[in-house]
Amino acid sequence: MSKYCYGWFLPRLDAVTGNPWSRYPVRYEGAPKIIPMPIQKTQKIWHNGNLIPWEQATIHVMSHVVHYGSSVFEGIRCYAQPHGSAVFRLPEHMQRLLDSAKIYRMELPFTLDELCAAVVDLIEANGVAPCYIRPIALRGYGEIGVNPKGSPVEIYMANFPWGKYVAGHGGADVCVSSWNRLAPNTMPALAKAGANYMNSQLIRMEADVNGYSEGIALDVNGLVSEGSGENIFIVRNGVLYTPPLANSALSGITRDSVLTIARHLGFTVIEQSMPRELLYIADEVFFTGTAAEVSPIRSIDRVVVGDGKTGEITQKIADEFFGIANGLKPDRFGWLTPVNVTASEPVSA
Repeated sequence: MSKYCYGWFLPRLDAVTGNPWSRYPVRYEGAPKIIPMPIQKTQKIWHNGNLIPWEQATIHVMSHVVHYGSSVFEGIRCYAQPHGSAVFRLPEHMQRLLDSAKIYRMELPFTLDELCAAVVDLIEANGVAPCYIRPIALRGYGEIGVNPKGSPVEIYMANFPWGKYVAGHGGADVCVSSWNRLAPNTMPALAKAGANYMNSQLIRMEADVNGYSEGIALDVNGLVSEGSGENIFIVRNGVLYTPPLANSALSGITRDSVLTIARHLGFTVIEQSMPRELLYIADEVFFTGTAAEVSPIRSIDRVVVGDGKTGEITQKIADEFFGIANGLKPDRFGWLTPVNVTASEPVSA
């Protein structure tokens, strides 16, 4: 295993840009080893329209979801603002939850507006910000057997403090996984379904046991797809590239945010299929995702990306992303939903 070991952490935000990575432009040695991130309990969980105590948010062991993985979910972040807090791209996340449920024929008895309002109510009831929000719709206790139609659909939402997701000060050391992403017309990649993440677990565990922070998966044709829980971007000769959704990639909300920001900043953006070897000759590579946010990659399969430092384009995009998310730059795209909670200091692992 590499002597450079990385821990789970949330670096303090840069006061000007809001970007936690701007403080770490070079290799950092001696960081803590990878450690678990236990869930930090809050007071309330939203369940089917009601706020219930955290301890009461339980399901039966014979629920359909336990046996057959029948769930769809979202991951959302609420960021600290100079005066309060705000949820990042809340309507887009909840629309994707509705879309995922529709693909799996799960009828959710709530509108988009009602689901968004539920998230705000939950955060304000718990008084916890910044935070991570996890809405999930699942097939509950009803009938045994693969056919889910006899099992009721339950919706839960929880929010809790959560730090940085991809380990590595100044950039992560990752690998290309031996596990491919799901082939088309097997499991729908556009649905953010719990079952899809069994594949992600294999990718992540393989990376971990081999001393890497994360794995990059290829699709069934050997083309670059995404990380275990992140979309991926590369920069080559000043052009920003990312795989299209047809390469078994999730339609990431942060991915879309980065595409919007990059075009706003005047960068050339191309969505196209990419061979594995392009990763090794890229000038810059970074992950995006709600959990990962914008996370630079320092090396892939022990091949250093560029000069091993966070690249100029990555830095500019990250500064704009974190600046908007943390209210330090104008919300020019209308991405923030205000929440009436005074934010505490960012929570680290």
